[in-house]
Amino acid sequence: MAHTIEVTGLRKRYGDVRAVDGVTFAVEEGEFFGILGPNGAGKTTALEIIEGLREPDEGEVSVLGMSPWPRNPALLPRIGVQLQASSFFERLTAREQLQTFGSLYGVPAGKADTMLELVGLDDKADVQVEKLSGGQAQRLSIACALVHDPEVVFLDEPTAALDPQARRNLWDVLREISRQGRTVVLTTHYMDEAEVLCDRVAIMDAGRILRLGPPAVLVRGLDAPSRISIPSGALTVEDAQALPGADQAADDGVSLTVTTRDPSAVIAAIAARDALDGVQIHGATLEDVFLQVTGREYRA
Repeated sequence: MAHTIEVTGLRKRYGDVRAVDGVTFAVEEGEFFGILGPNGAGKTTALEIIEGLREPDEGEVSVLGMSPWPRNPALLPRIGVQLQASSFFERLTAREQLQTFGSLYGVPAGKADTMLELVGLDDKADVQVEKLSGGQAQRLSIACALVHDPEVVFLDEPTAALDPQARRNLWDVLREISRQGRTVVLTTHYMDEAEVLCDRVAIMDAGRILRLGPPAVLVRGLDAPSRISIPSGALTVEDAQALPGADQAADDGVSLTVTTRDPSAVIAAIAARDALDGVQIHGATLEDVFLQVTGREYRA
């Protein structure tokens, strides 16, 4: 497939800090691509360079076959950008916000209602933006980025600080954007979000890409044991430890958890003891991959 975005040897320094340090990757047409990393990993700086908001110190960036820097008037109508913090015009309603943003691109005023429906805000069309909830404001921000029908959409931590319900609602919006054939680039530090939404992810830390690939492939490449849990009391810890294939067993008073690299043997042994009621099997996740390559220390 054609590459919509190509990034080669990208670098950006602030004094002694290497915010982006030799980043190289490509995003295919129609792909949902995630950039993951802890705070300070450089993902937002990299995204802003690709969007044309910052000038790189070194490297090359191509978006839809064009360089985004210096600001390229031919490229701007073809990309949509949702920043970490969005500012709206005061006292305008949701519909008026979209009509105003759309007018900058020559979009008919009637397109606003179509976009409000797409992001599930059609019932908030006449509500001033100051009265929208955090999740509603985020959805409106995404609608503003899409109102001119861009080919490529950049989303910088769109679900940050949202409650679980608002996050899930926004995921539905992002899936619909992807289904429409747009290329989407997302930065996030929510691993479950990336695992659900993204075709491929790049895990960044200290300005560098440490892992790159489909989430499922990265998870399968992690040499991590499975965890099998059953209700506490179904087996003793000693009996669980003696199961074929069991590496470790622990009981916290709620669940008995067996760690194993041979889950099929453990499950078969638990079934033979008629103790399968309430069984849960937990394999490795993208979060496990993330923690393995970025470490577990606290990031401010």
